[in-house]
Amino acid sequence: MLKHKLSPIIVALLFKKNCTLRLSPLIILFVYLHFHILLKLEGEQIKYPSIMKQDIAQDNTNSYPKKSIPPYMKAISGSIGGIMEASCLQPIDVIKTRLQLDRSGNYKGILHCGATISRTEGVRALWKGLTPFATHLTLKYALRMGSNAVLQSAFKDPDTGKISSHGRFLSGFGAGVLEAIIIVTPFEVVKIRLQQQRGLSPELLKYKGPVHCAGMIIREEGFRGLWAGVAPTVMRNGTNQSAMFTAKNAFDVLLWKKHEGDGKVLLPWQSMISGFLAGTAGPICTGPFDVVKTRLMAQSREGGELKYKGMIHAIRTIYAEEGLRALWKGLLPRLMRIPPGQAIMWAVADQVIGLYERRYLHI
Repeated sequence: MLKHKLSPIIVALLFKKNCTLRLSPLIILFVYLHFHILLKLEGEQIKYPSIMKQDIAQDNTNSYPKKSIPPYMKAISGSIGGIMEASCLQPIDVIKTRLQLDRSGNYKGILHCGATISRTEGVRALWKGLTPFATHLTLKYALRMGSNAVLQSAFKDPDTGKISSHGRFLSGFGAGVLEAIIIVTPFEVVKIRLQQQRGLSPELLKYKGPVHCAGMIIREEGFRGLWAGVAPTVMRNGTNQSAMFTAKNAFDVLLWKKHEGDGKVLLPWQSMISGFLAGTAGPICTGPFDVVKTRLMAQSREGGELKYKGMIHAIRTIYAEEGLRALWKGLLPRLMRIPPGQAIMWAVADQVIGLYERRYLHI
């Protein structure tokens, strides 16, 4: 083992940022000779003393701010996760929509609804609206994850780089509001109009596809028709995302001792558990908003006067005509779709973020 100590001058020249910028050829030669003599004397490869390592690490920690994952990378990870989620869980979303629109009680439950759709319309009908759903999920998650990262940076402590619980909550709510207005509402209007159609023959269907559906809505109802139900959608998504981001971080810390930016990459099954648990609270709290949103989006002006005039009127009407339980219609399929969807999305997103951290941030 090396018994000689490197001189303070050499340490300063090698490891202090303000000195390395001014190294001359003479100093470089001096450092080389110093190392060469030590290697000859000891006959082994030089090893830095442990104290020096600690000093260097401390100096680097103090000199450079903690690296953070850029928002665009969060957006990319979310969009990839969204594609996987849409492909796996579209049938559950179709069943949920049909149950929420079922006022006459034709469907007896989730299994009966799925079996009825498959029998009368074919198995492919369970993937109706997949194109707008997958596109909308990809864009939604990109906007959600990216905007949440930007908003969180505004709430971070400039000294520690940490974010408080209320800052995380508000960032999630803001991300949910943005995605509801920009992405979710118009895409879900098209998706719901496509899903509520019944009929095997294409010529019997009013809407031939997502693009045709959007065009028909604009032609018959104006651009505002694509934003039908925006108020309950804003409330639903804002509440959902504030709860989801807060809960996901809490479960990561509680279950796996994982803190954001610490370089630790969760295994996919760990991300799935955290994501699943984080996705359970939102549907229960926001059930009425989701039912009202679906009813407002499904109605068109083709039949004349609209039944529901707005969010509050829709809540009152549904409660008066169908009872309180009707405001939570479709809750079970939502719980079957959203928590598993979050599990799939976070399993993919966490791996993408972890790969970026290891490759480019060297955490």
